[in-house]
Amino acid sequence: MRVLNSFIFLFLLAFNFTMAQKKTKDLFVNELMAKMTLEEKLGQLNLPTSGDIVTGQGKSMNVKERIEKGEVGGLFNIKSIAKIKEMQDIAMTKSRLKIPLIIAMDVIHGYETTFPIPLALSCTWDMNLIEKSARIAAQEATADGINWTFSPMIDIARDPRWGRIAEGSGEDPFLGSLIAKAMVKGYQGNSLVANNTLLACAKHFALYGAAEAGRDYNTVDMSRNQMYNIYFPPFKAAVESGVGTFMTAFNDVDGIPASGNKWLFTEVLRNQWKFKGFVVTDYEAIKEMTMHGTGDLQHNSAMALNAGIEMDMVDEGFVQTLPKSLKEGKVTQKRINDAVRLILEAKYDLGLFDNPYIYLDEKRAKTEIFTPENRKISREIAAQSFVLLKNENQILPLKTNQKIALIGPLHNSKENMPGTWSVATDLSKAISLLQGFKDTVGAEVEIKTAFGSNLEANETLQNNATMFGRTIPRDTRPAQEIINEAVAVANQSDVIIAAVGESSEYNGESSSRTRITIPQVQKDLLDALYKTGKPVVIVLFTGRPLDLTEENEKATAILNVWFPGTEAGHAIADVLYGKVNPSGKLTTTFPRNIGQIPIYYNHKNTGRPLSEEKTEKCEFDKFKTGYLDECNTPLFPFGFGLSYTTFEMSNLKLSNTQMTAKQTIKSTLTIKNTGQYDGSEVVQLYIHDKVGSITRPVKELKGFQKIFLKKGESKEITFEINEELLKFYNFDLKYVAEAGEFDMYIGNNSSTKMKVTFELK
Repeated sequence: MRVLNSFIFLFLLAFNFTMAQKKTKDLFVNELMAKMTLEEKLGQLNLPTSGDIVTGQGKSMNVKERIEKGEVGGLFNIKSIAKIKEMQDIAMTKSRLKIPLIIAMDVIHGYETTFPIPLALSCTWDMNLIEKSARIAAQEATADGINWTFSPMIDIARDPRWGRIAEGSGEDPFLGSLIAKAMVKGYQGNSLVANNTLLACAKHFALYGAAEAGRDYNTVDMSRNQMYNIYFPPFKAAVESGVGTFMTAFNDVDGIPASGNKWLFTEVLRNQWKFKGFVVTDYEAIKEMTMHGTGDLQHNSAMALNAGIEMDMVDEGFVQTLPKSLKEGKVTQKRINDAVRLILEAKYDLGLFDNPYIYLDEKRAKTEIFTPENRKISREIAAQSFVLLKNENQILPLKTNQKIALIGPLHNSKENMPGTWSVATDLSKAISLLQGFKDTVGAEVEIKTAFGSNLEANETLQNNATMFGRTIPRDTRPAQEIINEAVAVANQSDVIIAAVGESSEYNGESSSRTRITIPQVQKDLLDALYKTGKPVVIVLFTGRPLDLTEENEKATAILNVWFPGTEAGHAIADVLYGKVNPSGKLTTTFPRNIGQIPIYYNHKNTGRPLSEEKTEKCEFDKFKTGYLDECNTPLFPFGFGLSYTTFEMSNLKLSNTQMTAKQTIKSTLTIKNTGQYDGSEVVQLYIHDKVGSITRPVKELKGFQKIFLKKGESKEITFEINEELLKFYNFDLKYVAEAGEFDMYIGNNSSTKMKVTFELK
């Protein structure tokens, strides 16, 4: 009884403390808002850009004067303690109410210490590593004065033509939801008041990854059932993790631009999911609604505010037009006040009212950014993100007694190693593949190099794909002369390492492609290298799934390294020479050719499915779903990835073949390392709902475990199946689990055939 009373006392103490904090915040914000003019309130909803870093076409004018007048709530894309302090000083010494600025930046996959692009990070299937990357990014960014990041980008994407697929976590909502939680936790930590945590922003809400034809900013049209079951889950997970802000998408949703979509931001985000933070538009998204055809800037600004948008990025539509809209009754004072309150509460939560300079510590800026320890972790995480797609005759790992020919347009391009959306990175400090080889094995291995080819034959296309300082110098000699030089170098080697693929800015915003192959000029180089008879190991740089059918047929090995970050060259050398055994698994499906797009593992069946036997043999069957000229199956399925060792899974069992809603079933199996190297395998669990009130996917990822085993070692692992894993949104958008039979598959990629069946009573 005494213990119970103590517990109750502590609970009440904690509850009262929490309520006191809330009362303090509410009281503070109420008193501040009572002093604010309409212009000052609208100023808090205004987010101009500093212009230091280019992430959009629009530019903000007279920013310092606007801050002094109290017409700016925050600033983004400004870098360095000195510059940020100058702006904060204006707010704190010259503006009437001295409301501090919130300072934002696109800290997407690291700050100055850059980690692999988000798509690559997802291929680690390791939530601890992903959270750690966000934690380090927060540590560094806050040490340089930043307190708000426009990350994580958690758009589900099934079309590799879309350049921004590189910024997300792939095609799966289950995995994407876990990554969303890990990123939010990494950025925001346990307390936003701490000076080393960042306010996170879930983007882009919603459906941006489903743009038609894979063309950026394009139309999206889909059922609400698809929204709730596939595209919404990572965003809902972010809300459940306490994410502080959301960002709008550029596309329309149900015919209404996302930035003016009240159903999306009021009904779904706030009413259904109970989101408590504020929403910011993407770059000039309100102004761009005019081109969608919804009206002029005044109309669209009112539409956005009424939809549930609190902060206007760059447009200044709120500050310019809302006073008129208020007079005309198109917006209410209450809605303006509600929006201002959310902005001020975020600043309060960040500790800015207690200390506007909490993030402006020059000592931290000198000691906590781009540290040796952070670079070491970046190198380790990068190595875990690589996906080994082919390894014929166990050519990898390389041996130090082999002579190496390092060839290709990306073999010595350090500027491209950090990948797209690495705006704070010092590109000169990134490690190229050549430098990585020199640093790790240069004293033991004979390495000869050759350029081999330009990135693209067309100079204009190459320039468009190497912007923002990611230039790859062009060789102006005839293409065949460049190839001949590379072949001569290759003939002096034992193994050819071909560093080919995309440049970093072939990915990201406004970087859609209609042909997702390695550029033809690089294919010509590869063909010449194949003809030497030497083993050709492709080190593939890409930010999207590519059509690698030809390369898969001809190359000896393919290691997909994506864009690994500032420590790229070191991490690649670590894996190629076996210091690290690759364990990455694809989080996007790789097609055989572009005609299969969109292709993804968790598709639905048709009324005329091709038989499993004919599917595996790639046979045509009239009046069955399929192609005349291609297989139904992908080149590399979701979840695929090889290792230098081999694994065997066996003895799959269920603790029971029936369960009720309140029960769980345990599934056990044995995994054994049957090869010659220690290594990690990702054991993946998929479930198929055999009969549903609506059509259900053929498989859905519902669990995974990353298991490390020494060679010869075996372990028994267990998964638990509960009702929650079986739920989905039905026709009425109710989240339910329906009684019936379920197939459960376990394996090392989504094409696994090992299965058992159970029933939910």
